[in-house]
Amino acid sequence: MSGVKTVITGIGSYIPEEMKSNKDFASHEFYGENNVKIELPSEIIAAKFKQITGIEQRRYAPRNINTSDLAVIASQRAIADAGIDPETLDQVIFAHNFGNVLDQTIQTDAMPALAARVKKALGIKNPNCVAYDILFGCPGWLQGLIQADSYIKSGLAKKCLIIGAETLSRVIDIYDRDSMIFSDGAGACIAEARENTESGILSASVQSHCGDEVGYLFMGKSNLPDADPAVRYIKMKGRKVYEYAIKHVPAAMKDCLDKSDVDIHQLKKVFLHQANEKMDEGIIKKMYELYGIHELPEYIMPMSIHHLGNSSVATIPTLFDMVKRGEIEHQSIHPGDVVLFASVGAGMNINAVCYRI
Repeated sequence: MSGVKTVITGIGSYIPEEMKSNKDFASHEFYGENNVKIELPSEIIAAKFKQITGIEQRRYAPRNINTSDLAVIASQRAIADAGIDPETLDQVIFAHNFGNVLDQTIQTDAMPALAARVKKALGIKNPNCVAYDILFGCPGWLQGLIQADSYIKSGLAKKCLIIGAETLSRVIDIYDRDSMIFSDGAGACIAEARENTESGILSASVQSHCGDEVGYLFMGKSNLPDADPAVRYIKMKGRKVYEYAIKHVPAAMKDCLDKSDVDIHQLKKVFLHQANEKMDEGIIKKMYELYGIHELPEYIMPMSIHHLGNSSVATIPTLFDMVKRGEIEHQSIHPGDVVLFASVGAGMNINAVCYRI
């Protein structure tokens, strides 16, 4: 299988229609980690939040639609974009963090695997199409793409469906300011083996730091005093995550780009996990500084966080889909362009992929 490259032949996404703006949090009561009420007016808290994260709106899935349902829609669109028969898929790889979160509860449901449910919903009968989930924090979709690339280059697969979907709105603590970061969504792609092509995955880098970093994103009790300690919500040590990302992500991105033998000046776009506007701006600035460059190319980093929030594993594939379809102003990609994907999240995990369109 020498000379084989992994090419993304189809992309699809599903972005829920329900918008929740920062104004919708104006009536909320927020508490700190010490369970003490934050006395600032909620509208001021929301305004400060926007200054830091760039988020004005986020999307929430309808209560009757599960994470796996979002994934099916995104997958159908990716399959249609690629023009393939789903029966020819060798793998369905589903990246998420919480499985399906049952309606009106915070109970997660991940058995059977969400990938198996998607395979059933797509009507795939082929038993040689292997369906499995991966847990890798926010970089999960990109890690699924890296795994698909490994299987394809080893000759064990020729065609894979990689999905990233999440309904984080169902695992947030509404009394925690960080709850305003998170949102719902799904993205999927078809990755296929191709020979005699310049397009495809050129290189990848992956790291896991699992010392104290393990505790930067975790499940913990509500900030509300006297809340039931048995009920757990997604929690984040925001400053620690920011410092970790700024320190480690640019170096991993540079390592990935260096492996590809692509000159930094040839890089056309950087698709970063949409976690926090200030953090992403700091990451890309630092990456270019590692090459001695102090002025960023114009429009190098597409962003969707302002209106879509942080949908974890779904941010990169949905952003890539939007740019491919010309839905973001001043952003486009063309055949031959070299782009860099990169993400960071719970674990803590980092990954990056260099890809030629």
